[in-house]
Amino acid sequence: MEGIEHRIVEVNDIKMHIAEKGEGPMVLLLHGFPELWYSWRYQIVTLSSHGYHAVAPDLRGYGDTDAPASVSSYTCFHIVGDLIALLDNLGAHQVFLVAHDWGAAIGWYLCMFRPDKVKAYVCLSVPFIPRNPNTKTVDGMHALYGDDYYVCRFQELGKMEAEMNEVGTAYVMKNILTTRKIGPPILPKGEYGIGFNPDTTETLPSWLTEDDLAYFVTKFEKTGFTGGLNYYRNLNL
Repeated sequence: MEGIEHRIVEVNDIKMHIAEKGEGPMVLLLHGFPELWYSWRYQIVTLSSHGYHAVAPDLRGYGDTDAPASVSSYTCFHIVGDLIALLDNLGAHQVFLVAHDWGAAIGWYLCMFRPDKVKAYVCLSVPFIPRNPNTKTVDGMHALYGDDYYVCRFQELGKMEAEMNEVGTAYVMKNILTTRKIGPPILPKGEYGIGFNPDTTETLPSWLTEDDLAYFVTKFEKTGFTGGLNYYRNLNL
């Protein structure tokens, strides 16, 4: 897409796929769940045209980046470690950081663990939420929203994967990417059902083309959703 280059780099004992374009100060773009570097395709082009080196990785467990088998390989320390290794690999001493959803949460960790690496941070969706020293994260969400809150439903290895597989990758991607429902996502046990979006329609919104959807579907049909779900499974650590 418009001169975006792709390559695989060795970081933190895994192979990471990155998409990049431009020269100048580096802008690191971090995607959410269930997304890929592709979510930043327009921003990569625009930023590069304004004198920046825009870099968007597929995070650990996503797309063309390695997906370690162990659930315990998806802690915030692993993921931030991947990013620090990526910056070192690219020779970037500091970056402008832009992040969304799970990427935004990881962005806050990156700012806390290595503030020397971040010149400025644009957080697009998830505010900084300090951990409660008296309550584990998932336990707190369970107390607030109940068993069927999506984060709680994501905890059991293989369970949500099976339910997503039953409705199909295309439905899951369309369901999540097009949702505009407010409030805590609730997924009744036993089925993915209407998932995140009770108003999912066959017609896509103007900002999401059939080709866009097909790109996501192709990648997630190859990898499955386990890598991304494993981020949630480490929230209580």
